[in-house]
Amino acid sequence: MRVLILAAGSHGDVAPYTGLGARLRAAGFDVALAAPEGFAGTAERAGLEFRGLPVDWRAPARPEAVGREPGGGGGARPGGRGQLMRRAAAFIRELGQGLVRAAEPGADALLLSTTTAPLGWHLAEALEVPALGAYLQPVAPTSAFPPVMSAGRPLGGWGNRAMGRLAVRVVDRMHAEAARELRAGLGLPPVPQGEVRRRVEGGGWEVLHGFSEVLLPRPADWRPGLDVVGNWWQWPYCPPGTRLPGELADFLDAGPPPVFVGFGSMAAGEGARLAEIAVRALRAAGLRGVLQAGEAGLAAAGAAGDDVLDIGEVPHRLLFPRTAAVVHHGGAGTTAAALEAGVPSVPVPVTADQPFWARRAAALGAAAGPLPYRRLTAESLAGELRRAAGEAGYRARAARAAGRMAAEDGAGSVVRRLERMLCP
Repeated sequence: MRVLILAAGSHGDVAPYTGLGARLRAAGFDVALAAPEGFAGTAERAGLEFRGLPVDWRAPARPEAVGREPGGGGGARPGGRGQLMRRAAAFIRELGQGLVRAAEPGADALLLSTTTAPLGWHLAEALEVPALGAYLQPVAPTSAFPPVMSAGRPLGGWGNRAMGRLAVRVVDRMHAEAARELRAGLGLPPVPQGEVRRRVEGGGWEVLHGFSEVLLPRPADWRPGLDVVGNWWQWPYCPPGTRLPGELADFLDAGPPPVFVGFGSMAAGEGARLAEIAVRALRAAGLRGVLQAGEAGLAAAGAAGDDVLDIGEVPHRLLFPRTAAVVHHGGAGTTAAALEAGVPSVPVPVTADQPFWARRAAALGAAAGPLPYRRLTAESLAGELRRAAGEAGYRARAARAAGRMAAEDGAGSVVRRLERMLCP
């Protein structure tokens, strides 16, 4: 049984599917991952066939697409709304062009991410194969919370649902042109994107959400077929026997648990400034620290000492349990990884769905803050670090969340659903 996973976007939008793919492969599926070219090595380490997509979420649509702070300041504003929209438009067009080539070798079923589903529906129709949603974000309208990508505060039941419906219409409008081109290229009759969505939803399209109900319970007003199944363990895939680099292991053994600081694929080019803030905050709070470079290029450089270590990419599931706290950008994957490790965190959300997940972690009492990126200073970060690492309640609540999450089997739910879909 051949399963093609279609995933695109930033690291946090793609890497989780390597762990899920490895679990599917262990269950006997022949799994291919279609994703941006930069994920080829990650897919291959998980034992997955890789099919490259010609998309790069990090690249601006045009040279002038870099957002600026209000008032004409020279500093780039990470995730500025105008920049985000221009990137999204270019990204969607390129994605539509790449999906057809990725599907040419064939598949018996498609597994669609949040970012690929609006175009993946057309591909499934053309291939005449079933498709299953495997989402990392809850995007169906609900009265329980506002759209996760809006970064907005709750608006009450009616307001939340109305904004959710509006967000869906905006997504359909953004995909309309690429969908028309895709359907034409696939030889399908022209159908408006909104009508395709209504057909899919009306047909009971199933979506399995790969996050924990500990972090976000399933909304009571969701229709049947929209399920929250729990995190997909090992995201990204971590081969058996993997160990932390020797220098990092020695640093961890040499003193009390440090604070992890990393911003994932956010804040590109802001590394020097963020590292200075982080080091000053750590030392003001009397804590050791591990700084992960990420897209920002975070590095303590001249400020480094025996109390701060710069690192590259390492498995969070191996490192986080040995930390005092985790400072992160609020991405869905990193938020879940900190909770799974039973470690308190300090989210510093930058854009997109990050404020939503940061607020959810704080609502559990397992995270201090959140501390919005635009308000980040050494002083503000030091204060939140003292709370997260110094007050026992945060770690106790994170540990309770970890215990509940350990009983979940999100990837197993995907395996079982695909087995029922392909072998009724």
